[in-house]
Amino acid sequence: MSYFYLSLGSNIRPYHNLVAALDAISAQFAPITTSSVYESTSVGFSGDNFLNLVLGLSSENKLGDISCFLKSLEDNLKRDRTASRFSSRTLDVDILVMDDRVIKEDGIELPRSEILTNAFVLWPLAEIAPDSIHPLTGKTYSRHWREFDRGDQKLWPVDFVWSGKTISSKSNKKIL
Repeated sequence: MSYFYLSLGSNIRPYHNLVAALDAISAQFAPITTSSVYESTSVGFSGDNFLNLVLGLSSENKLGDISCFLKSLEDNLKRDRTASRFSSRTLDVDILVMDDRVIKEDGIELPRSEILTNAFVLWPLAEIAPDSIHPLTGKTYSRHWREFDRGDQKLWPVDFVWSGKTISSKSNKKIL
């Protein structure tokens, strides 16, 4: 059994697409742990704001099998794979880490480098895994967030309800 953290983001019908993604992932891997949902400005291009969150799950599935499931989920939600890397998305799901392993297989490199460069990945990860250790730096995610240079990255919590439960509130001002 391995533990995975995933990053989810959308800026095309983001509420609808994130709820659909959470439903599908939960149906396959329940129980899951979710961070708050954060709105952020687009990074690398001019576009609508994104909604982002991180979730955790346990699975006995192989990394490649989970990656295939997530790509299929993105495709089912009309992800345009011909679009440039920095563009609007119906759904973007990335595997961030698998346990505390450093992995290069099946075209996947873990931990994802975006953990340390994008506030919309690091803040929600630090929220649900504050004491987990980044396998390359040896620092906790909460420490990385405290030391993170936010620069011009704009990010704030938003109200978000999933499965009849509030998983996020814009009043969540906790900065780890």
